Amino acid sequence: MSNPANSPHSDSTPESGKLSFSTKLAYGAGDMGAAITANIGVFYMAYFLTNVAGLNTGLAAWVLLIGKVWDAVNDPMVGVMSDRTQNRRWGRRLPWMLYGAIPFGITFFLQWIVPRFSGDEATNQWALFWYYVVISILFNSFYTAVNLPYTALTPELTQDYDERTNLNSFRFGFSIGGSILSVIVVGIIAGVIPNDRIQQYLVVGAVCALMSVLPMYWCVWGVRSRVMAVAAQHPEIEQPVSTPILSQLRIVLSNVPFLFVIGIYLCSWLGVQLTAAIIPYFVVSWMRLPDSAIAQVILGVQGTALVMLFVWSAISERVGKKAVYFMGMGVWIIAQAGLFFLKPGQISLMYVLSVMAGFGVATAYLIPWSMLPDVIELDELKTGERREGIYYSFVVLLQKVCLAIAVFLVLKSLDWAGYVKPLANAATPIQPDSVLLAIRIAIGPMPTIALICGLVLAYFYPITREVHAEILLKLKEKQNVIGH
Repeated sequence: MSNPANSPHSDSTPESGKLSFSTKLAYGAGDMGAAITANIGVFYMAYFLTNVAGLNTGLAAWVLLIGKVWDAVNDPMVGVMSDRTQNRRWGRRLPWMLYGAIPFGITFFLQWIVPRFSGDEATNQWALFWYYVVISILFNSFYTAVNLPYTALTPELTQDYDERTNLNSFRFGFSIGGSILSVIVVGIIAGVIPNDRIQQYLVVGAVCALMSVLPMYWCVWGVRSRVMAVAAQHPEIEQPVSTPILSQLRIVLSNVPFLFVIGIYLCSWLGVQLTAAIIPYFVVSWMRLPDSAIAQVILGVQGTALVMLFVWSAISERVGKKAVYFMGMGVWIIAQAGLFFLKPGQISLMYVLSVMAGFGVATAYLIPWSMLPDVIELDELKTGERREGIYYSFVVLLQKVCLAIAVFLVLKSLDWAGYVKPLANAATPIQPDSVLLAIRIAIGPMPTIALICGLVLAYFYPITREVHAEILLKLKEKQNVIGH
């Protein structure tokens, strides 16, 4: 009787770059937990710290900066350690997800508690500050421990140029789906607990923590057979990297196409994260809408992005990654610039611009992450080693440092402009003109400039489908020579 795992049509057959639908689903599910926690954090954490926990904007800015800088610092450490992990049963990446998922969920929940440490307001402010700093450091440590090895799985599952784009469409389909689900959960909980923001966010933290942990185990068990089959056929993939970390960094930074990918990714996500951080303040303080409208705007962006992921993936197979990036970014730039000129009362136009932004957000998810495996294989061709962990960690490190500084400056600008902190469960105060201008600049010109820079870099990105095919051909020839 033949073993189905060895059938030529089986997903576990590594000679085929094609993946089964179930493997793509399982792989995609692995990003759902990270997306839920990241989405809630990006859209609501700054607002929660200032408007619910009661931290002043200056201290809240430092909480976010310290947490994200640490999150960035631990990326290369986890990347190098996962590259060097040896586990015959689970491979290099999966043990990190398997053992890190539960601590990841617990520390996420602890971020949404509002403890009372002292009756003295000044003392309580500093106690809250240190509580959120410590919990942020712990959560970001476990976030990296599960998410970075997950992202490094992509090139280990398939070498097919178009299949990687398709695989990432599943990944970010779950990612955006998780983001949308988290926003819906926030809306439902706000409706069930309408008058107590502290209780609302406590329940949000608990529900989202549970929803974040379970899909990771689906991913681990769903992709394991493919990971181990590819590792058996290509043992070089699972070989620990022995090169010292400083030498690895020099190799990574000498990879010119990789530098283009870094720039494209940073510019795209600078646009995403700046907008995400300021949206609650824009909707409530500038548009003068209730808190519930925040979720509606986010759903407009993320819902459109979810649909467009699969549209862009199909178009990419015809015209290439670079052309798709240009299409999405063009629509997004128009939408982002339009938000600056939006006036209170233009509610319908606000939602139209949100939908337009979703066209570009989808390409920010899809295209840079689809480019990254290609530059890793170029490195393998030149050096003979596979170092997915250090590549992925370096991208995420730079992203987190730059974005942490950007969000810090946004919050500090609100602080310098004289942001009026709302009282607990009280009506939203009218902000001074200086604060309103700072909010509009953060949602309009700043992201627009970043997106335009990303377009310039994408224009000069050198790895096309034809160049990648040539890289794979040379790799195969090299491996055949070694095999003989």
